[in-house]
Amino acid sequence: MTESSAALSADIKTDSKEDRPTMPAVLRGWRCKCPNCGKGKLLHSYLKVNDSCSNCGLNLTHARADDGPAYLTILLVGHVMAVLLHFVYFTWRPEPMVTFTVFSLGCVLSSLFLLPRMKGIVIAYQWARRMHGFDKDS
Repeated sequence: MTESSAALSADIKTDSKEDRPTMPAVLRGWRCKCPNCGKGKLLHSYLKVNDSCSNCGLNLTHARADDGPAYLTILLVGHVMAVLLHFVYFTWRPEPMVTFTVFSLGCVLSSLFLLPRMKGIVIAYQWARRMHGFDKDS
């Protein structure tokens, strides 16, 4: 071990009490649950973030998802639907009105399903990485 790497490793804190595992928090966010305890609701009235967790009391007022969930939803739905549209069109050649109806409904329903889950993922990631006020005190 060189002197510079020893100095770097001395500055890195690896307290297990300070650690917030990202993957369990993101999975809790996918379920729209509190990233800390996984029991309290993260959202109310579809996309509104609760002020605090009803179970553990985690302060959720710091959550700043902004346009991230919408961007992720569009990215995911767009890529999945484009592949499906290409496959369906060249395999079965459905009528244009049938294609439009089915894929419009598919896009709307999958977007409505994914949007709150993407918001939960973004907020849970912020909590796990201590971003936007989710620092060591919360």
